[in-house]
Formats: sequence, C-alpha cells, structure tokens
Amino acid sequence: MTAGPVGVAVVGAGAISDAYLRNLTTFPDVRVLGVADLDEERARAKARVYDVPVSGDVEAILGVPEVEIVVNLTIPAAHAAVASAALRAGKHVYGEKPLTLDPGEGEKLLAEAATRGLLVGNAPDTFLGAGLQSAKRAIASGMIGTPVAANAVMQSPGPESWHPNPEFLYQGGAGPLFDMGPYYLTALTSMLGPLSKVAATARQARPHRVIGSGPKGGTSFAVEVPTHVMALIDFVGGASASATFSFDSPANVTAIEIIGTDGTLSLPDPNTFAGPLRVRGSGDGDWRELPIEGTTVGRGIGVLDMARALRTGAPHRASGALALHVLDTMASIIDSARHGEFRHLRTTAAEPEILPPGWDPHEPTLA
Repeated sequence: MTAGPVGVAVVGAGAISDAYLRNLTTFPDVRVLGVADLDEERARAKARVYDVPVSGDVEAILGVPEVEIVVNLTIPAAHAAVASAALRAGKHVYGEKPLTLDPGEGEKLLAEAATRGLLVGNAPDTFLGAGLQSAKRAIASGMIGTPVAANAVMQSPGPESWHPNPEFLYQGGAGPLFDMGPYYLTALTSMLGPLSKVAATARQARPHRVIGSGPKGGTSFAVEVPTHVMALIDFVGGASASATFSFDSPANVTAIEIIGTDGTLSLPDPNTFAGPLRVRGSGDGDWRELPIEGTTVGRGIGVLDMARALRTGAPHRASGALALHVLDTMASIIDSARHGEFRHLRTTAAEPEILPPGWDPHEPTLA
C-alpha cells in the first residue's frame, strides 16, 4: 500500500474553492497539486494564491500522475461528467453536493468507480465537525434515551439578495431542497441511520426572482424548481422526522431537534462545523449547553478522511453511498410531492462511524 501524503487536485475555481483550498493546503496528509476551471485564468489565479503548482483545464490536472483524488467543485449539472472523467483517468473523486442531478446518474457513477476499484466521496462533511460529532456521541451515550423523532427546518428568503450569480441555485439540482437539504438529511442520516420512506408537498412561490447585488443586480431570472418543500420521513430504525426546506421565508431559520424517550437534543446549524449543542432532559426546566469536542476547521475534512482511508483501507465516512442515499431521498421527496403518495427509498447507506478521539486534521498520520 502506498505511503505518504495523498495528492489532490481541485476542479472548479469558484467561490467555494477558497473554503476547500484554505484548509486542504494546511493538512499534512494531503498535497494540493492542481487547480482546474473552464476559465483557465481563474484557475491560474487561484493556484497562485494557494501556491499550487499546476493549473489550467481539467485535462491538465488529470494528467498529473501524483494526483490521486479529484475534488469536484463544479456546478451540479457538471458533477456527473467531471466525476466520470476523473474515474476514467484512474482518480478517486470527492464531489460537492449533490452527488449528481438524479439517482440514476449517481448509481452509474458509483458502479463505474467500483468497476475501476476507485472511491467516491461527497459533501457535505459538516457532520464530521465537532458540533454534530458531539451530538452523535451524546445519542450513543444514551443521554436522550432512544431517539424516536426529529424536526428539521431551513427557511430563508433565498440567496439572490447576496449571491452575484444565483441563477443556478434555482435550476435543476438546486433549489432549497437540493442546495440545502443535503446538510440536514446527511446530519439526520448520520444520527438516525438510513431512511425507509418519505411523503411530501412542494410549491413554487413565484416564477421569477431578481438578483439583488453585484454586476447583474436588478436582473430577473426564471425559477425552475420548487422553492418551499415539506417532507415526512420514516427511518429504517423506527424513528420519524418532519423537514421543511424553503427559499420563501422572510426570516432565516435553521434548526434540527432529535427527540428521544428521555430528552431532546438541539443540534447546531448542519451547514457549520461547531456548536452550539443543547440538551433538555425530561426532568429539566430549561435547555443546557453541552461541550463540543472535535474539529471545527471547516470544509475539506471529508476529503482528508477519504485520503487517510486510501492509505489505511478503512471506510471513509462522507461516502458516495451516503451521498447517493441522500440524493435518492431528495428525488423521492420531489416525486412524492408530484404524485401525492409515499415513496419508498431504493437505496441505503451504513450509518457513518463516529470519528475516533483526538482525530486531528493537522496531525500527520500518513508516514
């Protein structure tokens, strides 16, 4: 088995790439070797900022033999094509969410990777952060008894007021469900295990939105997806949940509660890596805050966990199977809303193991 740091290259030099590159370039167990983008000058500029040796188009970084993992940060519509190209080049792939635009594409991608003996990983990796890992440990300790239900809410006015290019967030593969749902559904799956069935309703508040800032401020664009989605969820293990995902609310609301036989956990925003984490026991008069333990570094720890798994042979946690199960859940929610019927999930995924004590992104482990 190969030893030493794992070579990584990033495809997609947009805004989210900074969050990844800032962290990946500080992890001793990975080496960032390339940045690619359709806009090659943007890739070169990003590479200069983070002192990355190779930049250019996708073919340029796929041709670097030392690159073992391609981090796919392209828009959702390009996820499948870029990931497949990386697999054909013999590279493992870690992608941004969602895995692909639909479960069929995702299944083909995972099948191709299995045939080639390659790994697929996928965002979000926020469930590996200190806040949600501490929540997972609290549940495992029996702090709230047996989990029986959960409530999840993500409501906002939508990103067009601040995002300079929000159009893609209202196209297929996005909207509040596909853009923000992966954080909440991955967190719920990591706490309660795989889902069994869903039922849902979905609406679109208005057919057009207006960009509120940047060079395109004042420009109207078409909305192609539901902007308010409500779902009922059953888990294989017996728990149930309700979830709301909306870009139609004037207020920002982010919340997940796990309800157990002996108490309730209030989880941190699943789009973050820290706290606060609170608990209220059946005999408590009020909430109390729990200490959190783990990493709060941010995006990229899923890539690192995958890189370490490559060297050790252990399973990685932000896996392609988990991402496919979340994608299947979201597609089933939309299908249920369209037809007014429960939908049973076709996929499943193992509940990710808790990170071991002392897991540190900045502590080298790969000799």
